[in-house]
Amino acid sequence: MSGIPPFRVLRAKPLWIANGVITGVLALLFAVFYVGANIDPVDHMSKLPVGLVNADKGAAAGGKQVSLGAQITESIRKSTASGGRIDWKVMDEKEMKEELGKGKLYGALVVPADFTSSTTELTGTATTGTPSRPTLTVLTNQSAGSLGSSLARTATTQAAENASFQLGKQLTAETGAQQAKLPAAARVLLADPAAVTVEDGHPLDSHSGLGLTAFYYALTLVVVGMLSANVISGQVDHALGYTHNDMGPRRLHRPLIRATRVQTLAISSTLMTGLSLLVGTLVMVGAVGIMGMDASHLPLLWLYSVCAIAVTGIGAITLLAVFGTPGMLVVTLVFIGMAVPTAGATTPLQALPGFYRFLAEFEPLRQITGGIRSILYYDAQGDAGLTRGWVMLAAGLVAAALFGFGVLGWYDRKGLHRIPAETKPEKTAVPA
Repeated sequence: MSGIPPFRVLRAKPLWIANGVITGVLALLFAVFYVGANIDPVDHMSKLPVGLVNADKGAAAGGKQVSLGAQITESIRKSTASGGRIDWKVMDEKEMKEELGKGKLYGALVVPADFTSSTTELTGTATTGTPSRPTLTVLTNQSAGSLGSSLARTATTQAAENASFQLGKQLTAETGAQQAKLPAAARVLLADPAAVTVEDGHPLDSHSGLGLTAFYYALTLVVVGMLSANVISGQVDHALGYTHNDMGPRRLHRPLIRATRVQTLAISSTLMTGLSLLVGTLVMVGAVGIMGMDASHLPLLWLYSVCAIAVTGIGAITLLAVFGTPGMLVVTLVFIGMAVPTAGATTPLQALPGFYRFLAEFEPLRQITGGIRSILYYDAQGDAGLTRGWVMLAAGLVAAALFGFGVLGWYDRKGLHRIPAETKPEKTAVPA
């Protein structure tokens, strides 16, 4: 045994420098990714998709057919008040409901069929009764993300109120001297004629976490896959005899079984694939069976969960195999640090800075969340995110295989084996 006191290692500058650099960079990156992505979503918001529907049938006024709904929707569409933050999608009611039901709209503004007729009643000359106030309907869509739906609601409500105010100035100018003959209630309403009502455009079941269960379920799949990869990687190394396995005060060590890096990756990936059947089942049992999460298409949800865990786990195992000890930091950044802010579930992609939108194109959590959201909220429609989810899972698996086996195969060919020097077989003399 060495006579050097263990605490003397604290005097070693490389120990402080190496750990300081690694933990410092990790802290900085997490702060940038998490705080930077969400620090000002309103200012970063650009082209948030919101439906704009004119269902107004118009009415006869002053001897001609008038459609105030068309006038309002056109003025909103051309308005620059939102500064490009809202992308108004002009459509009919059927298309709007379909788009809300696929999560492609964060909300909508609907001008109802009787809008013009209700508005013209305000300028009637009756002296009794209370006129019927026209309405503009703001639809929300929490299934697309609660923050995105809230941002859309705020912008849409403001647009509706501005439209009502502009319409009020127009009606006031048109009535002119006739205002004295109008009922008192009508004169008050003329300045701001339209009432703004808010409704849920795509209602969810009560156990849907206000549209966040898809995100947290997907996050669970990613975290479970990542942690399973770490466990499997360590246990395979122990089974092959490359590392010790500490169980409390006991240290276990198995005889060395020589395996190339490629063989080790193949063993770990096979184990990950097999265990993902168990792990994916237990995640679903915990979320749906025990906690009561609202879910439909259960066989599809199970299959997607198993595949998501398997692909995530194999990807993490690959990074651990290629980068070694620093691989866990890389895995944490890829699957958690850069993934959570770019998932498009808490903050919509349209409210993220450009760099984060770029990351969202390939970050695993965003793709998995889209598929889970489609299964849970949108009747498993392919163009609601499920098709993209499957495609990106397949692409991720192929990328992990090419990268992992390619790099590790190169390591093996270069003789960069993992066999410790003291375990190499000794050379023996050949008899003459």
